Amino acid sequence: MTEKAKIIWVYLVTALFLVVNFYLILQKDVYWFFLLPMVLVVLVYYLISLDKIVLFITFLTPFAVELRDMEGGLGVSLPTEPLMFGVLLLFIANLIFEQRYDKNIASHPISYIIYTSLLWMLFTSFTSELPLVSFKYLLSRLWFVIPFYFVAALMFKNITNIKKFIWLYMSALCVIIIYTLIHHSKYGFEEDPGHWVMSPFYNDHTAYGAALAMFIPSAIGFLLFPGATKTTRIFAIVSLLILVIGIIFSYGRAAWISVLVATGVFLFIILRIKFYVLVIAFAIIVGTFFTFQHQIIDRLSKNKQDSSANLAEHLQSITNITSDASNLERINRWQAAIRLNDERPILGWGPGTYQFVYSPFQSSQEKTIISTNLGDMGNAHSEYLGPFAEMGFPGMVIVILLIIYVIITGLRVYKLGDKKVKFLSLMALLGLITYFAHGFLNNFLDTDKLSVPFWGFIAILVALETYHIAAIRAGEDIVTTTNS
Repeated sequence: MTEKAKIIWVYLVTALFLVVNFYLILQKDVYWFFLLPMVLVVLVYYLISLDKIVLFITFLTPFAVELRDMEGGLGVSLPTEPLMFGVLLLFIANLIFEQRYDKNIASHPISYIIYTSLLWMLFTSFTSELPLVSFKYLLSRLWFVIPFYFVAALMFKNITNIKKFIWLYMSALCVIIIYTLIHHSKYGFEEDPGHWVMSPFYNDHTAYGAALAMFIPSAIGFLLFPGATKTTRIFAIVSLLILVIGIIFSYGRAAWISVLVATGVFLFIILRIKFYVLVIAFAIIVGTFFTFQHQIIDRLSKNKQDSSANLAEHLQSITNITSDASNLERINRWQAAIRLNDERPILGWGPGTYQFVYSPFQSSQEKTIISTNLGDMGNAHSEYLGPFAEMGFPGMVIVILLIIYVIITGLRVYKLGDKKVKFLSLMALLGLITYFAHGFLNNFLDTDKLSVPFWGFIAILVALETYHIAAIRAGEDIVTTTNS
């Protein structure tokens, strides 16, 4: 076909597309046909460049909107989760027909822990109180883990893709922060509206604050990154300012605590304090709490400060376990999770079932003004006690093993890497530390908003160790380009 013929065909197809669109809009009141070119482009990229699809989903995630109250109490986040499901299907098809995957990633200890987690989730879905809910939960975990751990780990062989992944999510998140601040300003930045002004993009201020906390180390890392251009540093400064302002007005106390924990871990790494010293210090803190728990609880019981728009008062309310409804409700949920485990200690009640089964396990003395018997107010508010109730003691042990080995991997990569690898590993590790700390007070790994950075940051650490540390040890050049 000649160039002239190609141009004629382009004009004819474009004209036909416009005619069909205008007919559908004017005669049928149908608008979705305008999305057809975008859908076709996405389908082509699924086949020729899956890494670009994963990065595209990463950018869309902060903008995604969740549709709730579907059949069976299920929900879906649009447009991201259908796109993730497409990546999952293509990955499985590739494994079936080509029967190959990078054995270095597949055999990494973190990968084995993930396999164990998924297998146990599958087994406990069969024994679940609500199998439909559990299998949907398992499916959603697969479409989070496959694209953003197993596919992303291959992508991150190219260090440029690591930077793109972080920048894409962080830049989209900054847009959401600006939207939230503008919306919040209409209410005078008061604390109560601060709980929901990020809707519909984030369900509430806790998930929103957790996402902000995860990317503060990344913004600082890009600001100080070796060899960064002036433009990059300017964007990093702007992003950091937006993230800090956003986290302040999120009124998310758990997010603030998580940033402080990450700062402590950063000092631990920079000062090269031995790991066993940290373990001993943690053991002393835990031992002190249990030794003097009655005195500590008595002291906390005297704190009557509720959450407030005043920053100092809001910080003081963190330890209020007497009258602060949010704190008391967390304790109520934790106690219900423990009682659920007492009933089914090994297999649990099934993945994703907590909110549907915990109601009878609440104690009337522990209920608060925001307690509910309808199973419509969220989960166990703990990334550790949630699996404890839903998948038994083994479920919680698997989560703890994953966290321990992720931290060990991150510290090892930081120790052995060159300057750029050190920065990237520290950005990912500290971002994960904020979530590990946040996980004591909330759990969000059943959502795309937090699962994308969570599994993506773990994939960064695994890829850095598998490809870049191995290359440094072998005295080779670090791989900078690859096609996933």
